[in-house]
Amino acid sequence: MESRLLDTLVCPLCKGRLDYNREQAELTCRADRLAYPVRDGIPVMLESEARSMDTPRPDTAAL
Repeated sequence: MESRLLDTLVCPLCKGRLDYNREQAELTCRADRLAYPVRDGIPVMLESEARSMDTPRPDTAAL
């Protein structure tokens, strides 16, 4: 994820800063505790696609 893109993107709910989690391919909003997926290098900035950071990812829940 390019730093220039990260500087431009904001959380669609609170307009706050996003952090990129390379391991999980997600953009995270600490304020709203949401993680937006990055699929094929494209951020999916839809609330309906966001994962609550309070619940584990489905693919890691069994670990």
